[in-house]
Amino acid sequence: MDTKLIVSASPHLRSEETTTGLMANVIVALTPCVVASAIIFGLRALLVTAVSVVACVAFEWLYCKLMKKANPIGDLSAVVTGIILALNVPVGMPIGELLIGDFVAIIVVKQLFGGIGMNFANPALVGRIVLFISFAGAMNKWVFPDAAVDQLSSATPLAVADPNKLSLLDLFMGVHGGVLGETCALAIVLGLIYLVVTKTISIAIPAAYVGSMFLFYLIATHSVHAALVAVLSGGLLFGAVFMATDYVTSPFTLKGKLVYGVALGIVTFAIRYWGSYTEGVSFALLFMNLWVPYINDMTRQTPYGYVKPAKKEAAGK
Repeated sequence: MDTKLIVSASPHLRSEETTTGLMANVIVALTPCVVASAIIFGLRALLVTAVSVVACVAFEWLYCKLMKKANPIGDLSAVVTGIILALNVPVGMPIGELLIGDFVAIIVVKQLFGGIGMNFANPALVGRIVLFISFAGAMNKWVFPDAAVDQLSSATPLAVADPNKLSLLDLFMGVHGGVLGETCALAIVLGLIYLVVTKTISIAIPAAYVGSMFLFYLIATHSVHAALVAVLSGGLLFGAVFMATDYVTSPFTLKGKLVYGVALGIVTFAIRYWGSYTEGVSFALLFMNLWVPYINDMTRQTPYGYVKPAKKEAAGK
């Protein structure tokens, strides 16, 4: 059989995976968090999630209709954005305010920059930050499970003065206040396992992010318990699994993913430990999203067969 040399633009290797398939895997992985939020906070958690999903899909459909663009709602990316944003707000979040976050995520961050694959930051992440800055009261109005222990009745775990008083089991199972998706670490871990097993994401970013945070807190507090509390509290696990691993806004090389994860850990730790803000995941993610193009350039793989050009000899030799 005759062989032909085919010269074309990249990519030269193609995968049978589709955007719809990848997004469907993420939806499946998010399901334990949605179910856990309903068990912990009640059925309103499902209402908040459903409204957010419908709003994101509707905003994307309407924008593309008005702009006479091909409608991309079948790729399920708007559904994923809606679920993630819903899981980043408290159960009592007013629906009208939530819709503003959905609008910012889909229209401002995603569509105005060209649609899926063109956004400079994670749409749900920016929507969450806009809601936090614009409606701080609603975003910090925690609802606590009935089984929550007394010391959590007036503060989220990150705001408790002595982390050694917190139960690791309660933190792992979600018996504390917080936003819908961050409370139950068990549900997040189940989602992570599914995403890794189906090869939807690499374990590199979550491992580097969470691992570096644990190490930094261990060095700072000299307490394994306090370090584990820091890992299990706030939005660290949820952000590491479902937001830091976003294809568009994370590095594409293994070295880049590790650098990205450790850098996220450094920024988050700095905000939490030295700053006046007890959380830090959202702002750390947004900050590092902006650095991803530079990380990709610095960690780019050397092409096969590449030979570094010799330095030019000094003039006159």
